[in-house]
Amino acid sequence: MTRRTPRLSRLRRVVPDGSTDARAGRPAEARGGRPRRRGTQPKVVALGGGMGLSASLAALRRITGDLTAVVTVADDGGSSGRLRDELGVLPPGDLRKALAALCGDDDWGQTWARVIQHRFQSQGDLHEHAVGNLLIVALWEQLGDHVQALDLVGRLLGAQGRVLPMSAVPLELQALVKGHDPERPEAVDTVRGQATVALTPGEVQSVHVVPRDPPAVPEAVGAVLDADWVVLGPGSWFSSVIPHLLVPELLDALTQTKARRVLSLNLAPQPGETEGFSPQRHLEVLGRHAPKLALDVVLADEAAVPDRDSLTDAAKRFGAAVELAPVARPDGTPRHDPELLAAAYDRIFRMHGRIGPWR
Repeated sequence: MTRRTPRLSRLRRVVPDGSTDARAGRPAEARGGRPRRRGTQPKVVALGGGMGLSASLAALRRITGDLTAVVTVADDGGSSGRLRDELGVLPPGDLRKALAALCGDDDWGQTWARVIQHRFQSQGDLHEHAVGNLLIVALWEQLGDHVQALDLVGRLLGAQGRVLPMSAVPLELQALVKGHDPERPEAVDTVRGQATVALTPGEVQSVHVVPRDPPAVPEAVGAVLDADWVVLGPGSWFSSVIPHLLVPELLDALTQTKARRVLSLNLAPQPGETEGFSPQRHLEVLGRHAPKLALDVVLADEAAVPDRDSLTDAAKRFGAAVELAPVARPDGTPRHDPELLAAAYDRIFRMHGRIGPWR
């Protein structure tokens, strides 16, 4: 049973002066989406990785029980990187974080969330390995099936949703970075590895993955095609959000799906990777990597948008309306509040889906 989220009265739709938000005003069936019966829950797919995806999942599980996370598999740092190098497996860390975010708020869920997130502290080889990483990799070796193993871990945890890798092969993220070497500020260098890209000095121009054109996990493609809503972001822009657009079958599904698509923006630029980026700059680089991608809604925290008109113009290029809502934690840190983010998603699903209440 899902928790009821507080009503959100401060969510605002921003459109250019004199224009109308036609896409938001049409019912789902009128734009090709599937009509849903009153009282059913929306099928939601969330794409991303790391703490950004975890924040989105912690919010979305409060408003739907039909939730699938599609997770990047390019991590090469920490415990995940060590397991990947030693065993040749997918990096399990972001998958583990997604499973933890889907754990319920009861004692069972919170206990297991802490257990799989627990890291050993020692002077030996187990130092900083996460319990959940070892569990996931052990099941991969036992079952020989990434999806089946993750489903089994989800059942053990009582996860309120499903977690899938975006690709069945580990990927290396590579970025073209201007000014990576401070002594050559105009030079463009190739920076390799997700952990390095996430903290790189200089300006990231573009990213790609190796191998190029990697195969998507079929279940992930199917989930996107069958969804009512797809949520992309928040998260590390070049290392967690954009990589999903570099898997051809997944990008095709994102462009072909009849689901509505929400892009959730970060609360602040990320040091290194998106240093100095405005909200609209995030949209611009997303469009360069996926020019055919259309969006329905761009969600942003009102306090994080200094220039609403520029963001609105950037969103229009994707065919999207901008929704502004207070989604940050009240302590002033650039982190999403699960309850406030849930309320924002819930309101967007109702306003733009026109398919009635699900609870």
